[in-house]
Amino acid sequence: MPRTSAPAQYILILIDMVESQGYAREELLAGTSLARTGVADLGARVAEEDFVRLVGNAFKLTGDPALGLHMGLRLNLSAHAVLGQAFMTCRDLGQVMELFIKYYHLLASPSLHLEYEVTEDRCVLTTVSAPQENPLEFGSEMMYSAMLNTLRGLLGLPNLQLRVELPYPAPAHAAIYYQVFGEDVHFDAVLGRISFPRTLLATPLPLSNPALRSLYENECARLLADLEGQDQVAEQTLRLLRKLEGQYPQMPQLAQMLNLSPRTYRRRLEQEGCAYQQLLNQVRAEHATRYLQNTRLPLTTIAYLVGFNDASNFRRAYQKWTGRAPRELRR
Repeated sequence: MPRTSAPAQYILILIDMVESQGYAREELLAGTSLARTGVADLGARVAEEDFVRLVGNAFKLTGDPALGLHMGLRLNLSAHAVLGQAFMTCRDLGQVMELFIKYYHLLASPSLHLEYEVTEDRCVLTTVSAPQENPLEFGSEMMYSAMLNTLRGLLGLPNLQLRVELPYPAPAHAAIYYQVFGEDVHFDAVLGRISFPRTLLATPLPLSNPALRSLYENECARLLADLEGQDQVAEQTLRLLRKLEGQYPQMPQLAQMLNLSPRTYRRRLEQEGCAYQQLLNQVRAEHATRYLQNTRLPLTTIAYLVGFNDASNFRRAYQKWTGRAPRELRR
């Protein structure tokens, strides 16, 4: 089965955005499977290659550099389908965040990996890894502005502003970021982050309904299980390695965990254009980056936690993995 990327309702919103500017639907769908089948029989999700092509076509047609921001602001609770319904029936925002971190892959590419942390005064969502198929700016813009729009709708706070950190230089349309998010926007960050005050977690939601929430969550769990069953072996590997933090297995062990022989596992990864060591290094880099940014652990300790006995070897490996020296993150 093909990998999936975006919920179908997101594609319908993109089509409406482009058509409302006077462009023909056929121009937007050109080069995708939807050009042949149309949207009448659109399934629940859209294949990744089609989503990438649709976004590229939309950029060319509209010439809108802030396309991601504008699309994200159209993604409201209704656009999030069953997960959006589950959000509305939660007791408070804290419960919403618990649901979101469990089921966000219903709304995003399987290659997106988010981490959620509650500090003394902030709730922080960090994009540890993101899909590479679309421009980084588009993905960050769409995701973060959609989060902002969803929070505003849930909390009934149309003027809510968030702190946003973006892992790229300020684009030419940076002024639109400030219009959308407020003044607390920061470019050239190491990782993408969005955060809001911790006090918001206790905000009660007006449509709270525990029985309905349970029903919606059961459906979310079923849909996620279906999606994960379609994942490529590389995505299954990344998901498992992230759970096994500090216990990085050898390739034959991990193949066994996925009920595959080492030979079959290696062949499947080769067909997907990657290797186990590449995936292992990606996850070790993610974990090391989090330790470097969020803790004051000595470098020797961090090296040990990600599988190195020597700090100097870890420094060289981290530079190779990320293009940055560990001290740059500590600075």
